[in-house]
Order: sequence, then C-alpha cells, then structure tokens
Amino acid sequence: MMNRMPKRLLWGVLPVVVVGGALAVGGVPGSPAAEADAGRLERLGGTLASYVEEGELAGAVTLIAHEGEVAYLEAVGHRDVAAGDPMEADDIFRIASQTKAIVSVGVMILQEEGDLLISDPLGRYLPEYMETTVAIADGAGGYEIVPANRPITIRDLLTHTAGIGYGGGPGAELWAEAGIQGWYFAHRDEPIRETVRRMAALPMDAQPGERFVYGYSTDILGALVEQVSGEPLDDFLRSRIFEPLGMVDTHFYLPEEKRDRLSVVYSAGEGGLVPAPDPGGMVGQGAYVDGPRTSFSGGAGLLSTAHDYARFLQMMLNGGELDAARVLSSKSVDLMTVNHVGGRFNWDGGVGFGLGFSVLADLGARGTPGSVGEYGWGGAYHSTYWVDPAEDLVVVYFTQLIPTDGVDDHAKLRTLVYQALDEMQ
Repeated sequence: MMNRMPKRLLWGVLPVVVVGGALAVGGVPGSPAAEADAGRLERLGGTLASYVEEGELAGAVTLIAHEGEVAYLEAVGHRDVAAGDPMEADDIFRIASQTKAIVSVGVMILQEEGDLLISDPLGRYLPEYMETTVAIADGAGGYEIVPANRPITIRDLLTHTAGIGYGGGPGAELWAEAGIQGWYFAHRDEPIRETVRRMAALPMDAQPGERFVYGYSTDILGALVEQVSGEPLDDFLRSRIFEPLGMVDTHFYLPEEKRDRLSVVYSAGEGGLVPAPDPGGMVGQGAYVDGPRTSFSGGAGLLSTAHDYARFLQMMLNGGELDAARVLSSKSVDLMTVNHVGGRFNWDGGVGFGLGFSVLADLGARGTPGSVGEYGWGGAYHSTYWVDPAEDLVVVYFTQLIPTDGVDDHAKLRTLVYQALDEMQ
C-alpha cells in the first residue's frame, strides 16, 4: 500500500485524530463537536462500519458541518479492498450528478454578470435549440414526432422541465443511433459543445414546461456556460468556483499524481461486492484518469472530495460566500433553493425542485427527518448530500457503489444525523 500524507482538510480550527483506524475530526476536548463525536454520532460511525463488515459497502466518507464548523468527519472501510488500502477522509470520488449543482451555480454567476437571463430562450445562445421536436408515444409501441410548442428556456434546463431525458424516451432508437444515451461522458473524444449540438436534432421526451424529466439538461447548461463565457467549462468552474472556495481536489479528469486517491467503484451482486469493470462505462470505473480528457460533462462529470464539496455547500448555506470569497449574491441563492416546479416533481412526496437542487416543501409528506427548505441531491455512484438552513447544517456522504441492490444506508444516515443534532448545539 502506498503511504499517503494526510492534508489539512477543514475550515476552522479542528484537530485531526484517528478513530478505529479511520481519519476522523472532532472539536477540542470538551467542545460540543467533541461531545457529539463521543456520543450519539458514534452511532453513525458504527452503523456505517457495519455496512462494511457485512459486505454491503467497501468504504465511505461522511462529513457533517454545523454552524459553520466541521462537527464530524470519518472514513470507514477501504478505498481499494483488494489492495488493503483503507479509506481516508481526503480520498477522491466520482460525484456524477452532484456536478449539476455546481454547473447551475455557474449559470447563475453569468446571470449576475449580465451575460444572460434564465428566462431567455436557450436558442438565443445555442441557435440549434430555438426550434426543437418532441416524440409523442402513440400507445401502440410507436411514436409521432411533433414540433415543440415553445422554445426551451434556460430556466427549463435548471429545473429539469425542458422535456430532455437521457435518451431513453419514446424516440430512444434515434438517440441510440446518434450514440447519445446515458449520463456517462468521460470516454467521449468529442467536446461537450459538439455533443450538445447533435442532441438538438433529436426528439425530446416531453413538451417544454410540461413535466419534470431528468436528463441532459445540465450537460446542455455546461455547453451554454462555455458559449457565453468563451471559456472551456473546466476553466470557468476552476476560476469562478473552485479556486475562490479552495476546492483543490475537484476535477473533471484526475491529475496523475492524485491517481492513488481515487476510490474504487464496486457493484453489489448476489455474491457480494465486486469491483466494477475498468473503465466500464456507466457501471464501471470510468475514464477519469486514462480517458481522452475532452468531454466536460456538466451533468455528471466531476470528481471531488467530501471536504471540497462541503465547502461548496457551506458557501450556499452562507448565502453565496465563504472565507471572504463571494461566489453568488444571497438573492441568487434564495432563488435557487425554492421550489420552481409546483407539483411536477413526482420522485418523492413533499419534495419539489429549484435551480439545480431538490427542495423539501412538506416534511410530513416525505416522512423522513429534515426541515422545510432543506435542499440537496446525489450521484449515480451512490453519493448524496443535503443542506438544512433551518439547522445550519451541511451533510456530505461519499461512497462508490453502482448498482446498489437496495442498500439502505442513505435512509439510516439521515436518521442518525438528526438524532445527534441536539449534541451539536
């Protein structure tokens, strides 16, 4: 096993200690954070460790920030089981759709700089989208292609109400013929702008504004950012978000010197966990190290650490600012984190969708712990996060598992975080 020097990971003054062989963080002895780590939060670490012991997870990193300071950071299990390499708190994960929130912030930055309005038609900037089509199922296994009833707007894309899926709708065979299906882009030797240009000629899954359709909307937003800013998406995000926030380990493609920190992807099956294929496409390790490094997927392409992503979320919780670096105005954050879709989001009871985030509107309808106004999302490799402004709380949970075979760690994570909240006061 290669020895890797731990970094200073956290904002605030918090000592790093080793707990049960995993890097963890608590406050100074006697502080509320230290008491939480020694009390109810121990249940969280013990429960996650049990998933490792039972072979349901290879490893995971959990970071909880409360009132602007890290109350808990712990790694359990292994980054690479076969190599015997334990998971460390600064290990790097494929965050897939957690990229969407970051790119959505990028769009809002451009609005604040006067370069666009989210109410604008997308075709004003990407002309091929001024007139699009929709595939309408005919009820007999076929479909009819009809003109869209209005132009797609940037806000439609931010709220996933543009009618654009992942190439699996009624016109799926046309998307397959174009070689554009699924959320994985890292293997493509084609700039995202060109892929998005080809998408425009394909039939969408629903009329603009009709319903929530999860798909390529944020990849298209990434191409929009490139077009409007005149910069590649990776350069724009680095200069406007990653560098101001100190997100030093967030990349589309991993620098060679960080290869040994990239967590292995596992798949759940009847015989237990097995490493996913390499590179293996959507269910695999992905071409994030050795691929062509050409396609910057705004919808699912980033790699990050729990620390980096938590800094991004803390910026949002702070109203757009962190450590004297202002990324957004507080009013833009407010606009992003309220429900824009009414009842059109039907994945979860009581939940709506804002500009890049799901938003909790009715706690009882959802039926799990949290607070009205909480916002978050997750990624295809089984990562998740949420921000709870009412409790001044950020939670980031990273693991690498696809498919998951029904592992219930996300639900238990939420319950165990909130049952320990009183000890974080």
